[in-house]
Amino acid sequence: MGTLGLSDSGQNLSPEWALQAIRSVSSVWPLFMAAQLCIALMATNVPFLFQARGLTAFLPLAVAVCLGIGIWLLPARAVVQRLKPHRQIWLICLLAFGTALASGLWFSSLDKTAATGLISPFAGQIGLALIAASLFGQHRALGFAYCLGMALCAYGLHGLGRDLILTVVLVVICASMLLQARTERERYCAAQADELRSQRAHRLLREYEESGRGWFWETDRTGALTYISPTLERSLGAERDALLGRRLTDLVNMGAAANSDGGNRTLGFHLSSRSAFSDLAVCAATEGDERLWALSGRPIINEYGQFQGFRGSGSDLTETRRSQAEVERLAQFDSLTGLANRVQMQRALEQAVLGPRGDTGECALFLLDLDRFKNVNDTMGHPAGDALLREVSRRLKHLVGDRGVVGRLGGDEFKVVLPGHPDRHKLAVLADAIIATLSQPYLIEETQVVIGASVGIALCPDDGTTSDALVRNADLALYAAKDAGRGVHRFYSADMHAEAEDRRLLEDDLRTALADDALQLVYQPIVSAKNGQIVGFESLLRWHHPTRGPISPALFVPIAEDAGLIGPLGEWVLRTACAAATKWPGDIRVAVNVSPIQFANPSLPGVVMNALASSGLAPQRLELEITESCFINEGEKTDQMFSRLKGLGVRLALDDFGTGYSSLGYLKKAPFDKIKIDQSFVRGAAMKGNRNTAIITSIVSLANALGMDTTAEGVETHDELELVRSLGCSQIQGFIYGKGASAEEVARRFAEQGMEARASGFQSSRAPRISMLRSVAIHHQGQRYIGRVRNISAGGAMIEGLWNVPPDTGFEIDLAEGLTIGAVARWSVDDRMGVQFAHMIDLRKVQSAAPVRLAG
Repeated sequence: MGTLGLSDSGQNLSPEWALQAIRSVSSVWPLFMAAQLCIALMATNVPFLFQARGLTAFLPLAVAVCLGIGIWLLPARAVVQRLKPHRQIWLICLLAFGTALASGLWFSSLDKTAATGLISPFAGQIGLALIAASLFGQHRALGFAYCLGMALCAYGLHGLGRDLILTVVLVVICASMLLQARTERERYCAAQADELRSQRAHRLLREYEESGRGWFWETDRTGALTYISPTLERSLGAERDALLGRRLTDLVNMGAAANSDGGNRTLGFHLSSRSAFSDLAVCAATEGDERLWALSGRPIINEYGQFQGFRGSGSDLTETRRSQAEVERLAQFDSLTGLANRVQMQRALEQAVLGPRGDTGECALFLLDLDRFKNVNDTMGHPAGDALLREVSRRLKHLVGDRGVVGRLGGDEFKVVLPGHPDRHKLAVLADAIIATLSQPYLIEETQVVIGASVGIALCPDDGTTSDALVRNADLALYAAKDAGRGVHRFYSADMHAEAEDRRLLEDDLRTALADDALQLVYQPIVSAKNGQIVGFESLLRWHHPTRGPISPALFVPIAEDAGLIGPLGEWVLRTACAAATKWPGDIRVAVNVSPIQFANPSLPGVVMNALASSGLAPQRLELEITESCFINEGEKTDQMFSRLKGLGVRLALDDFGTGYSSLGYLKKAPFDKIKIDQSFVRGAAMKGNRNTAIITSIVSLANALGMDTTAEGVETHDELELVRSLGCSQIQGFIYGKGASAEEVARRFAEQGMEARASGFQSSRAPRISMLRSVAIHHQGQRYIGRVRNISAGGAMIEGLWNVPPDTGFEIDLAEGLTIGAVARWSVDDRMGVQFAHMIDLRKVQSAAPVRLAG
């Protein structure tokens, strides 16, 4: 039965073919049943047969009719339709076989009774077999089953003698059906395979076209389009009828200048020369955006070798070219800001360093670092930080303009390369403009954000003749700018190498000191302005280096911040200060400074709570001093930090008010208990004509209106003490009540003096001074020391860096290049000393002169 298309598994039988066979047989079977009955009636003497045999004579015919009705009606039943197609075919074949057996029995019974002679039973059987074969048509399996039933019936009832001719005819019919079925099955299988391949190919081509990866086209021998993919129709925005008949070259902009490789002209050559081409880049003749295509095609040659046209494919290269251009852009530009990236900036610097004739060129290199940018990322999130970087880039690029190349190195670091002869004065003006512009407030996510910038500058060829040397030296200058308090610019100088190495060594020593508990706290009294009683102490961090001696916090605290040590260092200060305060009498408080990095850390409330719990100090006796830079970028996280700290019960003090980017907006939300007036407003306030008095008055009035205390910092003279008292300050802090003392000294002080504070110091304020942070060289008895000028007047200065200098010690001080002056130490506290110059100096000359070179 395999040649008839039947198998138990059904794998060789197409389900569609089987179902079609069943439907066609069911539809024609009533006609066969009608022919069968007609032959039976014509070949039968019904009355005679009925009288001779009774109803049992019609039993085979009735069975044949019932089986025929089953062939007609069963395929429509649900129980049969649920069977697999090959099992349905087997069922129909069995019914056809049974019908043939019953029909054969019927006609065989006619020979034993009485035939009318009109049509013999023998002829009737042959006629039925032929009718069945013709009705089954190509469904040879059913015809074979019917004829097989006829042959078996004839052989079984009469043997080969009586119905030999019938048997031979039926066998010949069966054999011919088998041969024809085999041939038709092979033809059908081949046609079905071709159809499946055709459908698969058509489906793949359609999916390929619909995916947008490509399309197909075909032309006749004249070059007119005879086929075009729907994808290309949509791309061109034209109807198929409008495109068919046009030449392929009409769809290409043959005169496009954008196509640098000449693909448009090459297409015309291939079409005219009837030669194949592959992935030929051409410019499409479309309106609007320029589109690039890649065309492939080959000539169509018939069996006689005649040219019939071209057939080929195409794809849109526009997005690919754009992606390639974007990749090339990203390889040279920063994806976030659009500025040149590190690679392009390195190339620009190398070109600027290399002169036009191969010699050393002239240029200036700026390295910029944003101050307090990390706070924005920590408090507002990276999306806000990215938005801030984009705005910084826009301002920076606008400032530099076409004078140089601006790039971003990564994070919050930027670089500016300025080719040409470097003019130090003009570069200083540009650097100051950059710092001032970048320090203006930003509006990020409806929140005002304020940051700063520091700039390091290196010049070619003065500071290096290679790009690596310039970058290294500009980086050192940037470190110097940060060390100078940030928000300033610094030119590279040779002594910066020594300072950088010194800074690295200090960082290593600081790590060791923190691990070995070699740091200490001192406590400076805070006194009530009303009764002169001590109300608290501010804890001040001190470090006595084993070989360098005392080191100023202004030097090692920034190092701790940059090195990531400020967290453990701040926690140690909190624990130590709380433990010391528990031994003080009454409700005397201890104040601890909180750095911006600590404030931005969500774990700060936990650190404070642990310090209070381990020491047993009451929360209201701990006062956290927070500078404006801690919350300069107001946001939800800042408000949450304030809420969590106040929830612990500690007091909050706003430190150094007025020196940063003061805003009255945060005072109405931040739950401060105190405002500390910075010492820069206190010093010199008692001198005639000084405006600091008005500033202090305003701050005190503001604090009183908000229900906050005020502490005047840096009070050193009696006239300053009387002034801040008269202006209504709540508390006073400064050298007039003493410098910082150790915990043991504080305990002895309480034992000797009780809660009373005694004022001591100069009676009147010194001459007006200006703030200045500049390194100077100090010569004494053949030794050379490095110090820093904090403020200076025409007759003297305050210098830090030398510890416990005896009064009346004489020096020679190099204030600037070519400016050396004699001086005498008048006072000294810790690492600070006040010096008096041998004669009056012009401060404008000091400010405009270049800093002294400290190397060697």
